[in-house]
Amino acid sequence: MGDFCYLYGRMKSRDIQMPIEKYIGVDGCKAGWFFSAIGPDDNVEIGIFETIENLWQTYSEAKWILIDIPIGLPSKEVETRQCDKTARQVLSPKRHSSIFSPPCREALEADNYPEACRINRNVCGRKISKQVWHISRKIKEVDDLIAAHSMAQMKMREAHPEICFWALAGKNPMAHYKKSPEGLAERFAVLRNYFGQSPTVVKTALDRFPRKQLARDDIHDALVNAVTAARLDISMETLPSEPEPIRDMLGIPMQMVYSPG
Repeated sequence: MGDFCYLYGRMKSRDIQMPIEKYIGVDGCKAGWFFSAIGPDDNVEIGIFETIENLWQTYSEAKWILIDIPIGLPSKEVETRQCDKTARQVLSPKRHSSIFSPPCREALEADNYPEACRINRNVCGRKISKQVWHISRKIKEVDDLIAAHSMAQMKMREAHPEICFWALAGKNPMAHYKKSPEGLAERFAVLRNYFGQSPTVVKTALDRFPRKQLARDDIHDALVNAVTAARLDISMETLPSEPEPIRDMLGIPMQMVYSPG
């Protein structure tokens, strides 16, 4: 599948190349990386890129790009990311399991799950979960991009959708699992409350992309990241809350951003 971008709203084709300010939310999906881009007057672009590099080349002029993937990785010096620990605390007791501890950078080079577990245990003292292994290639994609592009480190920030929903819901975790009918409904209600175009965005994405490429919760996750990105200029907070974040071995901050409701 090649990259595909679907544009709707009041945006015209001649506007696409203009350096207008946009706020991007990104989530990994089966076909690659699904994104929602909010522009002036709440114009929206949605689409799927095969690689995060292609997304960056298209949207490097964006104001913020919030992505649901770990940015800044553990090492022998910093074995556990404080942002993960803090996120689990605020999402407990129901949604804390949605926060996965990422592997060390060395484990991303592994060819299989047992090898990745062995490497991570040697570096950080623990193996990695199967869930993390399944997204390790995506973690490496983003890590490579951040390392290669200094501007990406400034604009592309880690944002966990469950933290974004928690923040927009008055710092209350979602009550239901995100893939359940109840969980989809409560997250959709939060999105609709903060962004009037949410029903159109969700319907358009569901109609355009088959479920084998894009799940409904992927749409919600990317959109809440975009809605959060559009609010960061007004109100930005981080997990952990320290103004100077802990940095990994490459100097990359290990920090999740969000915007309180």
